[in-house]
Amino acid sequence: MFAIVAALVWGVDQISKVLAVAYLEGSDSITVVPGVLWLSFLRNPGAAFGTGAQFTIVISMIAIIATVALLFMARRLRDRWWAVAFGFFLAGALGNLTDRIFRAPGALHGHVVDFLKLFDWFVFNIADLSLNIAAVMIVIRAFQGIGLDGTREQAKRPATDTEEGEV
Repeated sequence: MFAIVAALVWGVDQISKVLAVAYLEGSDSITVVPGVLWLSFLRNPGAAFGTGAQFTIVISMIAIIATVALLFMARRLRDRWWAVAFGFFLAGALGNLTDRIFRAPGALHGHVVDFLKLFDWFVFNIADLSLNIAAVMIVIRAFQGIGLDGTREQAKRPATDTEEGEV
């Protein structure tokens, strides 16, 4: 499940960016839903909201470390929802890392293609959306107390004396 979600979402992200470059670069924004969603091309050298543009290589290195960590942790996944969440996380990290490696101005300095503009707030892409979906899923699963292996956290810890009925 982890690999399927990661591959599918990464593929959608990359195809959408190729289409954005081909059809949106150099053109005016296109209204999709008035007052809500526009297609608006932007090359982002930084992280969220364009912050950290001068640290593109650092952002790239963090993405590489996150990718390796996700692949290492994925071996422990036994819960479907964690697998889906990690798949979205990996797709998002790899989607933007792919841009940083292969797009101008050069390897590990590349600018990320953003093209979805929501509520006139910010411009993002499918990889960014994927990272946000992953974050929400991870928070929910963590609050549910479900571990990567699918067991509840309470079931993992030993019972205390008061839980066993002793006073």
